[in-house]
Amino acid sequence: MNATLPAVDHTSADTSSAPDPDAGTRQRVLQIIAAAGPVSAAQLAAQLDLAPAGIRRHLGVLEATDQIAVHDAANGPKGRGRPARRYVVTSRGQSALSHRYSELATQALRFLAETAGAQAVEDFAERRVRELEERHSGAVAAVGGDVAARVRVLADGLAADGYAASARPAPGGTAMQLCQGHCPVQDVAHEFPQLCEAEARAFSRLLGVHVQRLSTLAGGGHVCTTNIPISKAPHAPAHPVLSVEGHQA
Repeated sequence: MNATLPAVDHTSADTSSAPDPDAGTRQRVLQIIAAAGPVSAAQLAAQLDLAPAGIRRHLGVLEATDQIAVHDAANGPKGRGRPARRYVVTSRGQSALSHRYSELATQALRFLAETAGAQAVEDFAERRVRELEERHSGAVAAVGGDVAARVRVLADGLAADGYAASARPAPGGTAMQLCQGHCPVQDVAHEFPQLCEAEARAFSRLLGVHVQRLSTLAGGGHVCTTNIPISKAPHAPAHPVLSVEGHQA
């Protein structure tokens, strides 16, 4: 492989809203690997003018998140010594580099709404979150009826799914807030809030209580926040009732 790597557009990665100051550099690393992989750490360090320790740290994060993988050189030429590890982009990394999936999804939902009606969009949104429910229902149910514990388990599961989720007590101690710092359908949900509303209904079913959406990323909030009561009011209904605020910021 030619050791000369392509020039990188250092303005292509938008890090204005990224809480991680290294996110822009990792995006550039991912771009180089996609364009010129398999690429070694030494080549990347030279291209980006980074110290070996710094590039190894970025590669470690990208590998841990399954955005890159070590190239299988088992069928390559044999030589003396241990060959340098060379990296390629995985399918997940390719998705991270794409900026057109949300546009395509929005167009698809517009077509669905125009040809099959608004109820079809509602049905799609509900079917989408059913998979989320099935994925997390076992872990949530395993902790019993303690709502606060269920919220924490759900937050951990959503964090593992990539939602940057966390659970924290709300002021007053009678509720928990489930916060999501990342939403994979944020751009689409801006036009189709049915996706947010269906997700909130799924949370209500998983947790067994009324939930209330306080803010959404799609609606302009800096985080999706769902308020979940952990102690019942004196005359609370026996069955959970959903109230979703949807697009409030």
